Amino acid sequence: MFENKVVIITGGGSGIGKEMCLYLAKQKAKIVIADINLDQANDTAKEVREFGADCLVKYADVANQDYVEKIVKETKDSFNRIDLMINNAGIGLDGEFKDMTLEHWKKIIDINLWGAIYGTYAVYPIMMEQGYGQIVNVSSLAGLIPGGLMSSYVATKHALVGFSLSLRAEANQYGIKVNALCPGFIETPIHDRTLKVSEYLRSEKNQRNKNRFPTANECIHGMMRGIAKNKAIILVPRSHKVFWWINRLCPSLVPYAWGKIINRLKK
Repeated sequence: MFENKVVIITGGGSGIGKEMCLYLAKQKAKIVIADINLDQANDTAKEVREFGADCLVKYADVANQDYVEKIVKETKDSFNRIDLMINNAGIGLDGEFKDMTLEHWKKIIDINLWGAIYGTYAVYPIMMEQGYGQIVNVSSLAGLIPGGLMSSYVATKHALVGFSLSLRAEANQYGIKVNALCPGFIETPIHDRTLKVSEYLRSEKNQRNKNRFPTANECIHGMMRGIAKNKAIILVPRSHKVFWWINRLCPSLVPYAWGKIINRLKK
């Protein structure tokens, strides 16, 4: 499926990005691991090379357009093509809207949304010239349904879904595939790094059970299969599609349920 494909993965040093790198390494893809944490990126690269796959490591602050364009240019210079761009880098932010500052909003939009736009903007003309390519924007189940206590995160992820589906309609004429990958409740390091701006979310009683959700490793096959099949929206795990359907059938139910959850958390 991905043998000899040249793939850039932002946020490839940990979580879903790392699992993507390892999956692609087993298929002997040529992988560019782009991450703001070079230690994690190099650790992932070491594992990738154990499978005999070609691999480059690049520093990536995806909120900075210059860094993203540099990565794309260097990848093209190294391999003479780019087959797959996975805009995966992202951050979380939990809390009530009243507790968020505009700086919080700016940071999450710069990384989650602008990061994907910068990546797409840099790689799109290359893929147009090639006449082929694929762009995967990693959104979330939160890009398909509302979620209380994460209005900024949900806003960026909904934007990614809309951006991806709209671009998909345009890009097809140039031989470019575009997909929105929407992981559901999956245990990844992003949860540990998520800033909780509302104090009650930091209390011990409100810490989530880490054994409650499937791991990225357990879900990676479904993600990559969806990418290979060029599905417009790739929602994994499959069991979480029920939340999407509930929201589509009864849009008022999910916000109502979140209201109940918030009241319970604040007690």
